Amino acid sequence: MKRTGLVSFTALALASLSASAAMAQTLPAEAGEATDEGATIIVTGTRASGITAAESPTPIKLLGADAIEKVGQPNLNQALTQLVPSFVAQAFGGDMANQTLQARLRGLSPNHTLVLVNGKRRHTTANFAVLSGPFQGGASADLDLISPQAIQRIEVLEQGAAAQYGSDAIAGVINILLKDNDEGGTAVGSYGEYYKGDGGTYNAQLNLGTRVGEAGWINLTGFYRSHGRSQRGGLDRRVTDMNGVLLTTLSAAQRALYPGQDGFPFVNKIVGDAKSRLYNTSYNAGYDLGDVQLYSFGTYSHKTASSIQNFRLADRVIRSPVLGVAGTLTTPGVILFDNTGFDPTEEISEDDFGITGGVKGETMGWKWDLSTTYGKDKVKLYTRNSANASLFVDTGFTPTDFYDGQFINEELTLNADFGKEFDVGMVEPMNVAFGAEYRKGTYSIGSGDPGSIYKEGGQSYPGFRPTDAGSHSRKSYSAYIDLALMPADGLKLDVAGRYEHYSDFGSKVIGKITGRYDITDGFALRGTVSNGFRAPTLAESFYSATNVAPTSATVQLPANSAAAKLVGFQNLKPEKSTTFSAGFVAEPVDKLTVTVDAYQIKVKDRIIGSGSIAGKISGVVCSPAANPSGCPFDGNLILGAIAAQGNILDPTVGDVSIAVFTNGVDTRTRGIDLTASYPMSMDFGSINWTLSANYNETKITKVSIDPRLIDAIAISIIEKSSPKWKVIAGATFTSGPLSITLREALYGPTSQLTRPSGAYLGPVGGYYKVEVGTSALTDLEVSYELVKDLTLTAGANNLFNKKPEKVYNVTLANGTGLRPVTGSNVWNQPLTFGPYGFNGGYYYGRITLKF
Repeated sequence: MKRTGLVSFTALALASLSASAAMAQTLPAEAGEATDEGATIIVTGTRASGITAAESPTPIKLLGADAIEKVGQPNLNQALTQLVPSFVAQAFGGDMANQTLQARLRGLSPNHTLVLVNGKRRHTTANFAVLSGPFQGGASADLDLISPQAIQRIEVLEQGAAAQYGSDAIAGVINILLKDNDEGGTAVGSYGEYYKGDGGTYNAQLNLGTRVGEAGWINLTGFYRSHGRSQRGGLDRRVTDMNGVLLTTLSAAQRALYPGQDGFPFVNKIVGDAKSRLYNTSYNAGYDLGDVQLYSFGTYSHKTASSIQNFRLADRVIRSPVLGVAGTLTTPGVILFDNTGFDPTEEISEDDFGITGGVKGETMGWKWDLSTTYGKDKVKLYTRNSANASLFVDTGFTPTDFYDGQFINEELTLNADFGKEFDVGMVEPMNVAFGAEYRKGTYSIGSGDPGSIYKEGGQSYPGFRPTDAGSHSRKSYSAYIDLALMPADGLKLDVAGRYEHYSDFGSKVIGKITGRYDITDGFALRGTVSNGFRAPTLAESFYSATNVAPTSATVQLPANSAAAKLVGFQNLKPEKSTTFSAGFVAEPVDKLTVTVDAYQIKVKDRIIGSGSIAGKISGVVCSPAANPSGCPFDGNLILGAIAAQGNILDPTVGDVSIAVFTNGVDTRTRGIDLTASYPMSMDFGSINWTLSANYNETKITKVSIDPRLIDAIAISIIEKSSPKWKVIAGATFTSGPLSITLREALYGPTSQLTRPSGAYLGPVGGYYKVEVGTSALTDLEVSYELVKDLTLTAGANNLFNKKPEKVYNVTLANGTGLRPVTGSNVWNQPLTFGPYGFNGGYYYGRITLKF
């Protein structure tokens, strides 16, 4: 940790504590519905009306528009990860996953968090995160497609709530409340980039509210963002040594060629942000007809993004009459790309659409709400600046651009909700809520063009074959009941139950009991016991593809396929969860609230990636007898499963493996959340001190499949790849037109096991531990209202340019020499799984006009 980061963090923490600061779960929030005292009324985690965050029996964090804006980067994932300790956003994804980054709560899967917009379920992305890592299997709602300026506030329920909202809400719920202003607006323009000078980000947002007729309103938001690539890749070990000096083993032709490569000696550009452009529009509208209100809201987004993949050497695609695809620069023949090598680029074109319409009112004391929500995400996939090596050898021609296919995810949800208060002789009336929900989901994969699927397909990303393609759907029906009551002074109880039936795996019944007891006006105990479940996503069940690198290929077999069953995998089934939490809320003095909540989440039959199961290593078919560590299965069995699925691999690839999603383990997650804030008024201004923290640890309690189907890397990712603790301390000083925000985030260590290709011949099992150590990141923002309603802002995220450690190098026991411990091709590459990314500092400027 840099000394500056440690000093600033310590100063903030001591200042917070010296002010007796404790923290309200309420972070700075703008107008929402409020009590007479000004406290925001929450709508998440309870179906009773009039409950504030301070009164909630469940832990709720409120993030207002002002807090979200002060993050700097115009990206909702970044806002949440910098404001909510238990929330971690993905910094880098492999293959197409780098175009749709995921996030997660409490170290669980991205799929364990349910995202709502105005209390209605948000559809999920079609772009499935396949490759191994902390976010593997993620197909949650894409928060990046919601404009920050459209948001009035966010309510984060950090507790399992499947009994209230259905499948997915195991780790918690993120409810995004859209602005409902019926007049005025805000225009925002900003620019920022990383300290290195790349990743330039242009952003423009416009929010406008207006009346519609005599009793209606509509709030509109437009959003545009352009984000440039960043480049943090290391030296390519196929071209230079670890000091950037050309290898003496290269031919004379190669030694003359490579110094001319773009960015030499950093010719491998795979590690970095994708280049992207995003257009987004959203609306929130309502019309009051007296006893009945009509409402609707929706979003539309168009996004293009591209990321550079592993560099292909100049002789990767060559047609030689002597050696064919195995030709070299010294062999007479035809070489593509003018003997320069090439950088394949993976690209998406995405259209995302979501709309909700409903009607609500009150009849004979019954409040009712009927709504329909439809969402669709369509992602078209392309590979640019590439080649199909086998097609070139066989015909003398290959395209350089390929259409690889498409993903489509569609979700339709119908809701009917009812509620009424009954006087049953308790301290307060009992609130009875019940309702029903119907959902239909469809996930489709479309196949690529002929060039993308000829034999092994294009370099870096083969197209989807007809055997990969298909459309899969399911339906679910559910009913719930929720009782909120106060049987005695200070005692609040909430009991919920839910029945849900899925067309593909049957029925589940789950429940939740929450209680809060206010011992005094300033101290309350609260706790929850619940069980839940998560249905496997259709992508987890049916996704099929081939993932390639220059010297390796991994075939992702569909979990619910005959090919996967050849190796011993079974169809996916739902995960089941049990959650316990207990904590307290203390309000010792005015404006001061302290909350502490401990929790335990057990997940049974958790769906995970199997890890890579080798069929060939270094071109040799696996033999368990000869190599039990690296080859637990007969390689012919693995290659047979690949053939059964219809996949064809590049003949020059040396390492071949499969991966499958499976209900592989039971896990137990334990942790503590602490939050506190204290607003301090002074003669010359005010300071809002905030402090929040999360401690979180996940353990695998049972491996429920053949141990050979899950490797040590997959286990380490589950247990070690999230920070064990994260602390965020902040202070916002305001004096007249001046506002200064200082925030310090302290991340605990994260680690995982890994091994380079062939490294099984090294230590036992061939595994090496890589770690991102304890890190402190400082954010600073200064705003000044130049004239009324016109504010200029300058700031920096990660002010002191903190970066994660780089991979280290090992010498393998089989005499193949020094190589990086992660990734078979790159020296001095930053670790990409850390909780705060690898790009370093980001500075920005912003202008805001309110009208």
